[in-house]
Amino acid sequence: MGFLEAKPVSLSGTGFLKFRFKYRQMKKLESILNRIDGKGYKAYKDLKGTYKFGLFDLSIDHVQGDPFASPSRLSARVSIDSTGFPEDYLSSRTRKYALGDFLTRRFSYLTRRSGKQSRGSGKSGLVSIECGGQEILPRNSVVILNDYIEIRFVVGLPAAGRRILAGEAERLLCDYVPRVLKDTLFYSSLDPDALRKHIEVAEDQEAIRAQLREKGLVAFVANDSILPRASGIDPRPLKEGAIPFVSPESLKVEMKAPNRGRIAGMGIPEGVTLIVGGGYHGKSTLLKCLESGVYDHIPGDGREYVVTVPGAIKIRAEDGRSIVGVDISPFINNLPGNRSTDFFTTTNGSGSTSQAANIMEALEARCDLLLVDEDTSATNFMIRDQRMQHLVAKDKEPITPFIDKVRLLYKDYGISTVLVMGGSGDYLDVADTVILMDNYLPRDVSEEAREVARKFPTKRKPEGGSKFGDLPSRAPYAGSFDARKGSKRCKIDVRGTHTLLYGQNTIDLSCVEQLVDPAQTRAIGYSIWKWAAMQKEKPEELFTGLTKIMNIIDQEGLDILLPYKAGNLARPRLVEIAAAINRFRKLVVKKKE
Repeated sequence: MGFLEAKPVSLSGTGFLKFRFKYRQMKKLESILNRIDGKGYKAYKDLKGTYKFGLFDLSIDHVQGDPFASPSRLSARVSIDSTGFPEDYLSSRTRKYALGDFLTRRFSYLTRRSGKQSRGSGKSGLVSIECGGQEILPRNSVVILNDYIEIRFVVGLPAAGRRILAGEAERLLCDYVPRVLKDTLFYSSLDPDALRKHIEVAEDQEAIRAQLREKGLVAFVANDSILPRASGIDPRPLKEGAIPFVSPESLKVEMKAPNRGRIAGMGIPEGVTLIVGGGYHGKSTLLKCLESGVYDHIPGDGREYVVTVPGAIKIRAEDGRSIVGVDISPFINNLPGNRSTDFFTTTNGSGSTSQAANIMEALEARCDLLLVDEDTSATNFMIRDQRMQHLVAKDKEPITPFIDKVRLLYKDYGISTVLVMGGSGDYLDVADTVILMDNYLPRDVSEEAREVARKFPTKRKPEGGSKFGDLPSRAPYAGSFDARKGSKRCKIDVRGTHTLLYGQNTIDLSCVEQLVDPAQTRAIGYSIWKWAAMQKEKPEELFTGLTKIMNIIDQEGLDILLPYKAGNLARPRLVEIAAAINRFRKLVVKKKE
């Protein structure tokens, strides 16, 4: 049996129609539907409430006001004792969220496989759940507490025009949805091997991630990992022609996983690491996998054991972004007109100023690893070679290039960097480790790189001084984050993964590349809303305030962010919440005295 495909129920045809839960509360639901048949769509609001369906309770939590509006929100709750799940699947936070992820995917698989269940206007017949891609994320689509499991999903209540189709609604709510729930929430309906593997793979990745620091590593790539993706828009692994990853012997380490045991692969040490090689040999592919390594991945993804320290941040240039009150003086100073850069503000950042701001904001959010690809960086920010130093005097060049700060960043603050570099050999002078990608296979060429650097000295003059500079710390004005839209209390929504609608404002997150799910982006919006409400009482520095929000989420769950029950959030990282705050074009930051 394949993943999630165990014991599928019959969701159409005569077998489907024979399956009925005849309980008193179900008859009550049928009675209401018969009473409102043919009435205007708003009469569906009479359905709101909870109905007992044998082993589980079905709740209609919110009824859409129109067949073309966002679908109705439903939930089902079942006691843990009746589900049959082994106790050890509920024994840790990681195991619980991996189980919830599996059940979410199972529900999504069943509803997608059977398609739309009823015809009608707008979203009539839709049954859907917020389901992720290749990553296993803590979500609130399935909530697992001590005594029950609750699953949240949406249903489009059927209508002809704007008139209620009670017969279709009865078939949907009393036959189809109970069937899907029965074959999602009970252990006997699932493939036990697939479920066990899903949980154990997530637990192993968390265990490996926890070992990185004690081994002096920032990332680990297991042997036999499949790094290439199917395409630029398909995150599944490449099936044909993919070359399994093999660590060079000099970088080989073994990690201990509680379920799989010892896993061998390449460890990337702390410090400054270059990934070099010819075009199309896998440099950026490796970096992309390291970016994604802050998340756990599903079995069969190929990157199940590509693991990165939790605070890794991808840094890039971002022309046109808004920057408010950021100290970029470690990189940019002496602007024409004596313009200060210790509190830099612009509505239209250049490549160099945006990349400098992105780094300083990442440091403010307490990142522990910078991931940089020269292809998405500003050239003048990354390097100033000997010839350019002679042509343009330092007192006429406000930019101190990254090459002169990257080692100081590690020496002064212990923050490592992994760079993809194919065009500037000057970076060999500042690298601790150099990995050459050759036909998707890595070679450790650190000694060769040092020999090349000795044989061909760059003769450029260092421009970074002896210290990196101060780390930033700001207290944004929370009053600028008003999410009200008209008379509504809070209007937060998303358009895909990288556009956040916050009140009457749009926050562009297209260059925050480690976001992988719209549910994360939505959670970022509500996290900002809650953070802003807390800051009105006692303003704090950004990192301190966001740390409190993350602690609340970890202790209380994602539901603490929402003003109503829904299952459409996934846990974001603190660094992405900070990134959204920093890109809010109405952000106000007061300069410290």
